[in-house]
Amino acid sequence: MAELHELSAVMLRDKLRNGEVSSAEATGHFLSRIEKHNPLLGAFVTVTAGQALSAARAADSLRTRIPKGELPALHGMPLAFKDLTDVAGVVTTHGSAALEHKPAAGDGPLVALLKDAGVISLGKTQVPEFGLTAYSENRVAPPSRNPYAPSRSSGGSSGGSAAAVAAGLLPFAPGTDGGGSIRIPAAACGLVGLKPGRGLVPSGESLGDPARLVVAGPLARNAADAALMMDALVPAPPPEGSYLAAMEQEPPRLRIGVTLDSPWSGTFPFTPDPEALEALRAGEKLLDAAGHSLSDAAIRYDNRYPDAFTTAWTAPVGAARISPHREALLAPLTRTFRRRAQQRSPAKLNEALAFLRQFQRDTVTQYAQWDLMLMPALAQTPRPVGWFTGTAHGDDRWPAAQWAGDADGDYRKQCEFAPWSSMVNVCGLPAITIPVHWTGGDPGQGLPMGIQLVGPMGSEALLLQVARQLGY
Repeated sequence: MAELHELSAVMLRDKLRNGEVSSAEATGHFLSRIEKHNPLLGAFVTVTAGQALSAARAADSLRTRIPKGELPALHGMPLAFKDLTDVAGVVTTHGSAALEHKPAAGDGPLVALLKDAGVISLGKTQVPEFGLTAYSENRVAPPSRNPYAPSRSSGGSSGGSAAAVAAGLLPFAPGTDGGGSIRIPAAACGLVGLKPGRGLVPSGESLGDPARLVVAGPLARNAADAALMMDALVPAPPPEGSYLAAMEQEPPRLRIGVTLDSPWSGTFPFTPDPEALEALRAGEKLLDAAGHSLSDAAIRYDNRYPDAFTTAWTAPVGAARISPHREALLAPLTRTFRRRAQQRSPAKLNEALAFLRQFQRDTVTQYAQWDLMLMPALAQTPRPVGWFTGTAHGDDRWPAAQWAGDADGDYRKQCEFAPWSSMVNVCGLPAITIPVHWTGGDPGQGLPMGIQLVGPMGSEALLLQVARQLGY
């Protein structure tokens, strides 16, 4: 018989609803997994075992008092939240040593939404400082590591959540994505990661978001599990009645544009790793075998994009409330971008936002020639811990006092690592990452590498259907 962490989220949900497994049993099982594996992985910053077990017992009591059909959609399901969002009574560090760490007075919108759906929160997962980077390392707690190669990063900013799901410490998890923060760690950890389109999910987390980049979405081991979470996140179901019901239908034959073009290429020229191109070829082969029509897509991106995106992306950290005497505790990248954001005039920010709106219109018009766009999820294999920051050999020293402090070099490495992520947020489009390739040849062997599919507004169910069709 499979252990609870080996079950899909859908299977665990069914067992909880049917009373085959109690919420207290499931919660205790995953807490034991966290206790055993988190010292190596660094996926969790805070574990709230007492709070979780109390909530699980309350969920079990509820199940004895009301009919199964009236239970919340995710009754008794264990999960955890990024340490960027408030959970009542739990410290939110935002990954920063520069903030005072006090328990949150109440739940953030995403937490409230999922608690209403019946979930049990097991704690807070590791993030980069203020969610700014494509790796989950900070000066608060040990770095989040890749379960398939602990010397490698699990990505960011939802890196701790991705590591936890991939390692079986959680059945699935919500992430937030403002520039790739669901899709990057999903790709690094061999998961399905869905970034919904702008405005679909009412609850996302950020420190203010002038370009409306951030949206919440699922990190899961397969498309059906991601669909299950989408049903809890989205108040208006798709035409099929639910995202999970949509998994029972095959997608239509699609015209898919294949591209390596990136809006970062002019500023940061890059060459994709052979493993990224192998993942793309693997994705093409699977999509072709499924009956879809693939053709090359040459996309023209305005070379002003990098400056405009960076201006909008870093504006929130410039406005963050940090005591002047604690600013020295910020990581070098955060401190540099905070200073630059504070030195920019409001007119400069408004100019960047206006450009990004035009960029969105231009890009969406080009993408509309195809049903979906296909590209690698990442341009490089998951990077070693410490690679972006210059920490020696990614060792376990933390706080990371020896970070090299080269903010611009750090940022360039991130843009070269994930050059196909942020423009999807700017365009407000849905996108999914699918783990179609492993560097060792077989699933679970070597490092995971994936593809990204980008769809038009409202295509979340279609993207999940395609992932399911490909076997994920």
